[in-house]
Amino acid sequence: MPTETASSSDPQPDRLQRVYAARAAHWARARRLIALLLALWLVTSFCTVFFARDLARFSVFGWQLSFYLAAQGASLTYLCIIGAYAWRMRIIDRDFTRMLEECP
Repeated sequence: MPTETASSSDPQPDRLQRVYAARAAHWARARRLIALLLALWLVTSFCTVFFARDLARFSVFGWQLSFYLAAQGASLTYLCIIGAYAWRMRIIDRDFTRMLEECP
């Protein structure tokens, strides 16, 4: 029984390198997105609390601005962060799938 050996013309190692490169690019983009959105979450959470006394001087619909931002603004920002993550990750995942399909 003859055994098949990998020759220099074997496309398998080249394909694996392309898959690894595509995977690395995918996770680099995903980590960048996650870091950006976590920074936005941190700024939203921190600034609302840190500047609460300064914002309490202003009023929106009869409520202090600090309360309004903490109760409404932060929650809406968190929902926007979740929506942005889902929307952008769908695009990133589609690009990753397209890169995998292009690998011979």
